[in-house]
Amino acid sequence: MGFEPPQRLVRALGEVYGDPAAADWLARLPALTAEALSANGPELTVERVVAPGGRSSLVLLVRRSDGTPAALKIAPSGAAPELESAALTHWNGWGAVQLMGSDGGALLLERLHPEVSLRSLPEAKALLEAAGTVRRLWVEPPAGHSFETVEERTGRRTEPMLAAAKADPMLEPLVSAALAAREELVAHSPEVLLLHGNFRQSKVLAGERAPWLTVGPEPLVGERAYDLARLVRDRVEDLIASPGGAATARRRVNKLADSLDVDRERLHGWTLFRAVESGTRALAVGRRREGELTLEFAGWL
Repeated sequence: MGFEPPQRLVRALGEVYGDPAAADWLARLPALTAEALSANGPELTVERVVAPGGRSSLVLLVRRSDGTPAALKIAPSGAAPELESAALTHWNGWGAVQLMGSDGGALLLERLHPEVSLRSLPEAKALLEAAGTVRRLWVEPPAGHSFETVEERTGRRTEPMLAAAKADPMLEPLVSAALAAREELVAHSPEVLLLHGNFRQSKVLAGERAPWLTVGPEPLVGERAYDLARLVRDRVEDLIASPGGAATARRRVNKLADSLDVDRERLHGWTLFRAVESGTRALAVGRRREGELTLEFAGWL
């Protein structure tokens, strides 16, 4: 396959897996792409690579021999494409992109409009549409599933947060508050539902079958407040730049919680934890501006 992977993907893979492992997977990407196309028979024609694309996978716009447009997503094993496939199969197109086929690390998906996400809408409208979309995903998980729990996923992320606080004592109060909130939240989870895991406005794309459908799940099981927490800090750069950003952020927590019948305090706690975790992780890989903005947001909470 004669194409260059988007630089955004190249940088992100290096951050997540380390440069040597990322380089190895990228070197195998042409062969992996050829295998994925072959697995779907001679019927797929590649149109173009989606750029700038995402941070965890390569997405190709393809077309079937009958003219049906689709998208072929190829991800490294660390991104757990088999779990994404399982979640999409369970949702079966309800609020999410339709899975048309899967083979190993490749998913053949219904084609949406990658250039049109909820971020293209005014903020109030975007949050309304996002709330209506994510509520469809919160269903009972399939029997015998292999999804990790919220407690397991967040537990794996506590050590890097502690390391960040040790490296920079200025972060210690925020990290301690976030970890204390997590401990209280996981002590009793009010529900066990299938969650998107990384839900935000940019993960909701315009479609033909439905106006808005979500993509790119990092599925797990647990409470709705965890899933909603990432959405609270969407467009954080705009919040930071506005004079009333802190008050707006707190109102957003309450508004989203009330609109989706989620406990305000639990949403507040998970929003704090997820913001501090994301901010410290961004700083650790050199995305300083992103990390500082996210931690400033966390400080408002």
